[in-house]
Amino acid sequence: MSFKIYLVEDDENLNRLLTSYLENEGWQVKSFLTGVKAKKAIVDKPHLWILDIMLPDIDGYQLITEIKEDDPHLPVIFISARDADLDRIIGLEKGSDDYLAKPFSPRELVIRTRKLLERIYKGHDKEEKTILYNQYKIALSKRAVFTSEGEIIELTSLEFELLTYLLRNLQQALSREQILTAVWGDNYFGTDRVVDDLIRRLRKKLPLLNIETIYGYGYKLVNPYASFEE
Repeated sequence: MSFKIYLVEDDENLNRLLTSYLENEGWQVKSFLTGVKAKKAIVDKPHLWILDIMLPDIDGYQLITEIKEDDPHLPVIFISARDADLDRIIGLEKGSDDYLAKPFSPRELVIRTRKLLERIYKGHDKEEKTILYNQYKIALSKRAVFTSEGEIIELTSLEFELLTYLLRNLQQALSREQILTAVWGDNYFGTDRVVDDLIRRLRKKLPLLNIETIYGYGYKLVNPYASFEE
């Protein structure tokens, strides 16, 4: 599958360098130097956005807000030279899927991009499978969650990854480290506090999920009536 990636970076030299590395992987890359031009391309719905937070006009936070309003499942990687912890937390709140602090190696961006694309779009062409949990219907290949009335519940990519991981490990106690690795990947170097924040957001959007907190350890999804169907 040939992925389409949109890169927003106002430093021309870095923009060209990153574009070259990404294109060498066989991906279709379109780059932007300003947030205004990138904003006009949101309707194109690429497979992935890579956003610099500090831009000369519209910053990355504004862009990701509009990207997620258009498609909450579309993955986004943030890059920034500012306060790493603060930007990572704010980025997570706004739905980012990964974060790289400058300076970083272009190869690291390529590796993180590849792993994120594989995780988000794995089984994209496979036969549809759904998971039933209480009054929710989770369509795996469509990466969508529906109520019993057929209304869609909007989740970010990370929220959906967490949901499916919990469902596939029903009744199992999962440590924060296990969840961090499963949802963010092996290359994530941030604090495991992001797990607590993501759990909180998932509970708010899906209040019928029975997620138990195991204090000092992690979480467990409890429900004997969850089932799979083809």
